[in-house]
Amino acid sequence: MICPHCGHDNLPGNESCDNCQQDLTKLDRPFPNNPVERTLMEDPVKTLQLKRPYTVLPTATIREVIRLMLDKNIGAVVVVDEMHKLLGIFSERDLLKKIAGIHSNLGDLQVGDFMTANPEAVRPTDPLNFALHKMDIGSYRHMPVVEKGKAAGIFSVRDMLRHITAHCRDR
Repeated sequence: MICPHCGHDNLPGNESCDNCQQDLTKLDRPFPNNPVERTLMEDPVKTLQLKRPYTVLPTATIREVIRLMLDKNIGAVVVVDEMHKLLGIFSERDLLKKIAGIHSNLGDLQVGDFMTANPEAVRPTDPLNFALHKMDIGSYRHMPVVEKGKAAGIFSVRDMLRHITAHCRDR
């Protein structure tokens, strides 16, 4: 990396110039080239107008959780303790992979036994690209949002796509 201050050719990734000690970290940051890149890099997760999460205790039965998901037309519920601390997430994928065709008595099964425990989560102030990266790496369709250790919201890939396409129309 060529130092813009003195012209010294530094090794890629250097945080400061070996010759003049000037800061080079700003040169490593990507620059948004369009409105979509700008919103993903600069806007926080709370920009998505987060939905209040539907929450259940780990002792809720699978039957109750399925009924809630169907009634509210949602793809995931957040599993919390009595203090609203995030314990896990239970999604359509959990239902299909861990229960469907394997267990038949849904009334006796507790969601805490089948949820995805300790899920990845983001804060409302995290940038959108950070959340999108977590979703991509983990193949998650839903992402809980925590604030002060408590479940504060949830968003889905669909919410992210709506946000991105709205910025595509702005071009």
